[in-house]
Amino acid sequence: MSISKQVKRITTHTLQAMKEKGEKISMLTAYDYSLASIVDDGGIDVILVGDSASNVMAGHETTLPITLDQMIYHAQGVVRGVKKALVVVDLPFGSYQGNSRLALESAIRIMKESGAHAVKLEGGAEIKESIIRILTAGIPVMGHLGLTPQSIYKFGTYNVRAKEEAEAQQLLDDAQMLQEIGCFALVLEKIPATLATKVAQQVTIPVIGIGAGGGVDGQVLVLHDLLGITQEFKPRFLRRYANLYDEIRNAVNKYVEDVKHKDFPNETEQY
Repeated sequence: MSISKQVKRITTHTLQAMKEKGEKISMLTAYDYSLASIVDDGGIDVILVGDSASNVMAGHETTLPITLDQMIYHAQGVVRGVKKALVVVDLPFGSYQGNSRLALESAIRIMKESGAHAVKLEGGAEIKESIIRILTAGIPVMGHLGLTPQSIYKFGTYNVRAKEEAEAQQLLDDAQMLQEIGCFALVLEKIPATLATKVAQQVTIPVIGIGAGGGVDGQVLVLHDLLGITQEFKPRFLRRYANLYDEIRNAVNKYVEDVKHKDFPNETEQY
């Protein structure tokens, strides 16, 4: 079912109202005009232009190599393809950590050059100053706690975070802090479901999970994982809704076969 062109755009206010009504929030990544258009037409609430583009679009092992310019490029295409969803863009590694002025400059560039609606930053107390500075410029900020992939070399693993009491308490404190300074929403990645539920109950802003159970206010997945374009990534939290890898490969194989056997183009496919 396609979304009507008259449907109002989703805003940060919309998401807050959804939490208050108990309506779950749907969120997916997208990185280009064509797929963003389809995802938006499918009725998604939030599109994240994720730094996961570093993995699924550029083939890097981690999210660290992607640059601010590259994130802006991806965001520009997504924004042009979206009529309804709220578009959030990841600030990439090195564009905000430890330098609040740089953080503000990075966020302003994303908003001005892409036309996106908000930015997302990974981390808690250690990036508080950067978040505050961005918020003072009127730019909406989505937080991100738990497994923060930009810190992979610090953690040394993509395993579940906040299983120990001290780290769990720090996450709860960080979530409260992010709400108090003005973040409009929060992503929790790969943490115990009971802890994620506790966070969603303790804060009034929407909490969106990925590998954080069903007790949060919404869910996010990487589009290429959901569609089965990626094959090797098989975490417990991922549900594949299609197997496009095989479908695309088979279509290419058939095209190659038809060209080789002079079956394409046929007489009706030429001028």
